[in-house]
Parts: sequence; C-alpha cells; structure tokens
Amino acid sequence: MPRKVNREDVPDPVQRMLWGKAAGRCEFRGCNKPLWKSSVTNEDVNIAQKAHIYAVGVGGPRHNAELTKDELNDLANLMLVCHECHQKIDNQPDGGRYTDALLQEMKAEHEARIERVTGIDPSRKSHVVLYGANIGEHNSPLSRKATEQHLFPERYPAEDRPIELGMNNCSLRDNAADYWGLQAQQVIGKYERQVRERLAAGDIGHLSVFALAPQPLLMLLGSLMTDLPDVDVFQLKKEPKGWQWEGDSPLEFIVEAPAEKTGRPALVLALSATVTDDRIHKVLGNDVAIWRVTVEEPHNDLLRSREQLQRFRQMIRPLMDRIKKHHGQEATLHVFPAAPVSVCVELGRVRMPKADLLWHVYDQVNELGGFIPAIQIPFGEKQ
Repeated sequence: MPRKVNREDVPDPVQRMLWGKAAGRCEFRGCNKPLWKSSVTNEDVNIAQKAHIYAVGVGGPRHNAELTKDELNDLANLMLVCHECHQKIDNQPDGGRYTDALLQEMKAEHEARIERVTGIDPSRKSHVVLYGANIGEHNSPLSRKATEQHLFPERYPAEDRPIELGMNNCSLRDNAADYWGLQAQQVIGKYERQVRERLAAGDIGHLSVFALAPQPLLMLLGSLMTDLPDVDVFQLKKEPKGWQWEGDSPLEFIVEAPAEKTGRPALVLALSATVTDDRIHKVLGNDVAIWRVTVEEPHNDLLRSREQLQRFRQMIRPLMDRIKKHHGQEATLHVFPAAPVSVCVELGRVRMPKADLLWHVYDQVNELGGFIPAIQIPFGEKQ
C-alpha cells in the first residue's frame, strides 16, 4: 500500500525556518511576490503555500519513492511560493519542465540572495549623488545604472533615485562668459535643497559622489561638503573604463615649494598633466610664488584606489596650512588644477571655511588661450 504523507506533517520549526530563509517572498525565479499581504488590497494576510520539490504523494510531480516522510517534509525539499507559482510547478503529473534540479536551483538562488541582502548592515546605506556639467564641447553623461553598482559590496543605494545636482540641457560651454556663475549658482542651490536640508533633518547619513565636470566646479562641489565626514568620492577610470576602485598601488605625491615665497601664492596641481611655470606667469605675472603638487609621471588615469585618494587628503591639508603661514590670512590663493575629478572634489572638501584663504580657481580653456579665471571659493565672496 502506498505510503501517505500529508502536507500538514511539515513541523512548525521547519515552516518557520522556510519563512525566514525566503524572507516571506515567493521563491519562484522572477516572482519574489510578498506573501504576507493581499496583492489587491494590501491587507495583512498569509497567502504563502509550501511547495514540495519532490511530491508527497505517489505519482505526484517529481515523486521520489526513496525519500522518507521526514525527508519529504524537510526544509531542503520545500519552497515558499504563491498560489500561482505553486500551480505552475505542479501542473504536470511529472512536473514537466519544472524539474527537481531547476526548483532546487531557484530555491538556492533566492535564499542566497536574501541572506546576502539582509546581511548588509543598515549603516551601509548611501545616498548616491550625481553631478555633471559640460566640459568643453563634451556633455557629461552620468546615470544611475552606470554608477551605483560600484557601491556594492561595501554599500548599497539608500533610495531608488539618485540626488542629481547638475543642470539638465545646459547649452552653455565653459568658454561662455555666463557659464561659471550659472553653473555655480545651480549646484549651490540644488545642494542646499536636496542635501543640506535633508542632512539637517537626519535623512542622510552617507553620500557616494560620482562627478564629471570642469575642475573648478568639482572643487566648489567639494567645498559644500566640508562638514560631512562620511563621504565616498569615486573616480572614473579610462582603462578599463568604469568607476570601480582597484587595490592600492604606490603613488607618491610630491610637494614643490617656491624658492622665494614672496608675491601672490599659486597652487598648481600637476597630476593629470604637466603644468609649466610660464602658463601661470601668463595669468598672474612674474610676482608669484608657485606651490606645486605633482607626481613622478603625471597622466590622466593615474588615480586607481581609495587609499591613493586618502593619501592626497593627508598631504594637502598640512600644505594649506603651510601656504597660509607664509603668505598670511589675508592673501588670496590662486589654484591651477590639472587633476583627476576625485582629487578636485577632495581638495574642496579639505578646505576649512573659517580658516583657509580665499581661493581663485582657474580652468584651462584652449579656445581662450590657456588658463582663465573661473570661480571663487567661497563663491561670491569679495576680496
């Protein structure tokens, strides 16, 4: 006489473990339906069903006569599913295309994903910030899809939509007279509304910044974040292209102080390219003291790791103090950048609003013959 096994024979501890492993969602691949509420009214109701991979009854889908009663009602043989998916997998007498191997794969895949996602500490949430502005003739395409995937596994997006601080559909280029003021006002206004107000309300705990814009604007963006200790700034690499950080590798930042420290102070970041003194003298004249931060071989794809960016921060803060000590609190620092985007943002972030000098930041615009004055930081402050 065939052995009879009832679905009600599934022990309560096994049922509870099944709910926990599945996180109360349908384990059929592609469904993921929440099984604790009505899909129509959203009222609290248990709509979960326990599906056996190997059928409990002789002749049932995927039945295995060698399994005992305990094995048939064991967690390994059970899937938490909705009614619709239960009907699909048991519709054919032998299970049809829903083989035991396929269902076991679905179950393992779903439960592994639940364990991975729920294992992330709540403090790992990060609000993604996208900031793009036209660079010369080129637009700055930034998208959620291309950026926020690089938060994982350290962090994951706190919201479905990123915080976008750029100006959409701006026709102005960086050689236009109104470009810098318009872009600066835009990013400051959006940052105040979308970030600072939410920070004050406690809605934001961490920011992940992805930016592609002219370097003076990146410094301005960074300067808005000086009071935020919990920020990750990402760097777009050219080869291989992407935002993913790599493991640490040697990169020494070299500080070259001027022989004569009289005259107007200028800070040159010669990291992405070499910046010769004559380009600075062309803008400021000969009465200038040039402080330079460089590397052994400047190139436009040199920054590869978080650790390298951290070492830049550790180097640049004492240098700001050195420059102020030699030139005095009332001096204006003229900044000429040729640096990766993340370095520009971090340079703005290390600035101390109440202690550091006023910055005049310049940008290289080939159509206008070289470096041109772009913006002041703080923006709009008078000398």
